Amino acid sequence: IVERLGSMADPRSVSLVAIHSYDIPDLFPDEALTLAEAAQAAPLERRRDLREVPLITIDGADARDFDDAVWAEASESGGWHIIVAIADVAWYVRPGDALDREAFNRGNSVYFPDRVVPMLPEALSNGWCSLKPNEDRPCLVAHLWIDAAGNAERHHFERALMRSVARLTYDQVQQAIEQGPEDNPATALIEPVLKPLYGAWSALVKARQRRGVLELDLPERQVVLGADGKIAQILPRQRHDSHRLIEDFMIAANVAAAEQIEALGLPCMYRVHDLPSQEKLESLRLFLAPLGLNLAKGQVLRPAAFNQILEQARALPEIHLINELVLRSQAQAAYAPDNIGHFGLGLARYAHFTSPIRRYSDLLVHRALISGLKLGSDGLPEDAIERFADIGTHISATERRAAAAEREALNRFTALFLADRVGAIFPGRINGVTRFGLFVTLDETGADGLVPLSSLPFDSFVFDGTKHNLTGRRTGLTLSLGDEVAVKLAEANPLTGGLVFNLADQGMKRPPQGFRSRNKRSGGKRQAPARKRN
Repeated sequence: IVERLGSMADPRSVSLVAIHSYDIPDLFPDEALTLAEAAQAAPLERRRDLREVPLITIDGADARDFDDAVWAEASESGGWHIIVAIADVAWYVRPGDALDREAFNRGNSVYFPDRVVPMLPEALSNGWCSLKPNEDRPCLVAHLWIDAAGNAERHHFERALMRSVARLTYDQVQQAIEQGPEDNPATALIEPVLKPLYGAWSALVKARQRRGVLELDLPERQVVLGADGKIAQILPRQRHDSHRLIEDFMIAANVAAAEQIEALGLPCMYRVHDLPSQEKLESLRLFLAPLGLNLAKGQVLRPAAFNQILEQARALPEIHLINELVLRSQAQAAYAPDNIGHFGLGLARYAHFTSPIRRYSDLLVHRALISGLKLGSDGLPEDAIERFADIGTHISATERRAAAAEREALNRFTALFLADRVGAIFPGRINGVTRFGLFVTLDETGADGLVPLSSLPFDSFVFDGTKHNLTGRRTGLTLSLGDEVAVKLAEANPLTGGLVFNLADQGMKRPPQGFRSRNKRSGGKRQAPARKRN
């Protein structure tokens, strides 16, 4: 026995299993902790003083590390001047020191429902680097000027000292804009801060729509823990316009950073996203065709082609599954010094600049800007430039590791939450068909589980690998991708995160009443749904 993680009946043990299963470093070396604890306030020297600008942070209610702050004002030309201020992590994490070595090793922070495994020690991630309200903080600032249609006109990067005027949540901002309660701390900022932000965002939305960005609607599951640390509920994570505002501001700053580094003639750690493979596209076409949806062949593929499919399918009961299959058809985004563009965002060049507290890629982008613009001596070292390809491979791998660990932990939390509901009946939809059974997604929690083929005694079923369905030899009954079903929870295993279902009416001699079948359905290859990260 190397270490006892605790009982799987205790939610606090769930994340520990994922941390150990994926060998995620969760203890910092003493040398790195010593450097973090010795950190001090950054001086104003060689920085623009932006402390009078009413910058605000907008994050989730449970966020503790605040990377980015925003502000906007109307320009004389009828466009907008946007400021995106990002925590100046490079000031505190110097190339080659113990903090830098450990940040590279981790690659990124890992987020679980009950804890965060940070890329940087908390003295920095939640302390000196975090853009806390009413505290002076060093930042690397992107000034962006756009016209009324959202087209980029120019940009400028500089180091600055800022003081956030408010730490707001997405919900607070949304409620304030919708004329919510007077005690909302965002209400007082509607006129001076929020309305200009939304005005600038409306221009960015126009540019986004012209560009044609892949628009998927796949709500993430959110585990809500009570004060006692136990799971209170699992529900879809709400997504507001306030989320989209910050997302579009960050994308604009990320594009400007990539363009600036290119203009300086320096290597850039791009965020790249390739076109979907022909194999995945053909699999998607096979599913869409019987629904009367056509993904055209022989044309230059753009995100708009997928958006058109999703718009046509909006009223179909299969819309959620279509969103998921479109997601599965996409290539995986990665980090690389060789630019191939970002297909999903419809961008010729893109880099991650806005989250250096939690992503090493962003720290590299900051250092490239610091070197190229001569903003300090803590820029990109030559040895890092020589290893850029290997660094990109490494941080892409740590990102995939984090995503897998987060996904498995979420499944384990869900199984623990449902463990005392074995025998209960849930509505769901078939989202995968294999030789050994059906995968079903529950409407209530978004959880996935397996209905084993062996648990279908009312007939002997044959698997069709092309159409991805199961057909009864005797009855001709077809169970297909997208069918609505009612399932009974037979097993919930918090250790593996696995759920096993039976069709609710499986004991009957006739076809079950728990589903509504649509014959001749075809679909894509079953694989675990994964959150795509831009």
